[in-house]
Amino acid sequence: MPIPPLFQGRLAVPAIAAPMFLVSGPELVLATCRAGVAGTFPALNARPAEQLDDWLDQLNRALGPQDAPYGVNLIVHPSNARLTADLDRVVAHRVPFVITSLGNPAPVVAAVHDYGGLVFSDVIHAKHAQKALAGGADGIICVGAGAGGHAGPQSPFALVREIRQFWDGPLILGGAISDGYGIRAAEALGADLAYLGTRFIATRESRAQAGYKEMLVGATADDIVYTPAISGTPANFLWPSLEKAGYTRESLREGTAPAHAYGGDEAKAWRDVWSAGHGVSGIRDVPPVAELVDRLAREYAQACALPPSPALKA
Repeated sequence: MPIPPLFQGRLAVPAIAAPMFLVSGPELVLATCRAGVAGTFPALNARPAEQLDDWLDQLNRALGPQDAPYGVNLIVHPSNARLTADLDRVVAHRVPFVITSLGNPAPVVAAVHDYGGLVFSDVIHAKHAQKALAGGADGIICVGAGAGGHAGPQSPFALVREIRQFWDGPLILGGAISDGYGIRAAEALGADLAYLGTRFIATRESRAQAGYKEMLVGATADDIVYTPAISGTPANFLWPSLEKAGYTRESLREGTAPAHAYGGDEAKAWRDVWSAGHGVSGIRDVPPVAELVDRLAREYAQACALPPSPALKA
């Protein structure tokens, strides 16, 4: 499958560290890029908005062609009042690649292509992928069931194969991938790169609270709850953090929990209730990013070397 030249020869494993609200900052991006995983962060994590210039200056000074490229996530929904200003800063600093979410990427595509950057759009359905490609996106990020944050309801297996029926360009897959074996499995499905979020929350360089990281280490997939009650859009959250915030499993299951409980205050919602994907079952420590990427690379190499099944005919 095609991997854009921007990434070729610069990755320790074929993976991108996903942009995570309130978690991904320049420290995490620098660490992932230097270790050989493409690092990203949401533009909205830079607060006030002027701080985005400082972060991009820092990344452009610190990273070179030997490092993995970095990217910035832009919310293109009309509700994002910062989009125009953030996009202007992305263009001024010539960010290598941009990830768009929640809307038509066309306005971002035109601006980013002008300086030679790439635009990937994250989607949860094939119909969204078709719209993003019609808007000029260079690649598609499939966010399947089991991913942290605003995950889709569709199995990653089905989502990738459906999109591959009409798209043979760059494709990235996210959804419960937390080790090198999962990265290799994403390639086997037809993805070019894997998209890892939850696994990088539990690293020393992430901005997640200490209690958040500890909760990830102790969690299993049974602790993940998929609900729209927090932000109005279905997302995966850690049950212990929901319980601490006053929710009950019954109210969430029966739909009697207060919908969009934080009244549109996304920062407060995601600060108090912590998101994670099904991949938490494989997270049992909080290592430095460099150590984690070394581990991912070893696991990936082991997965690539697996022999064929002995059940096959000779």
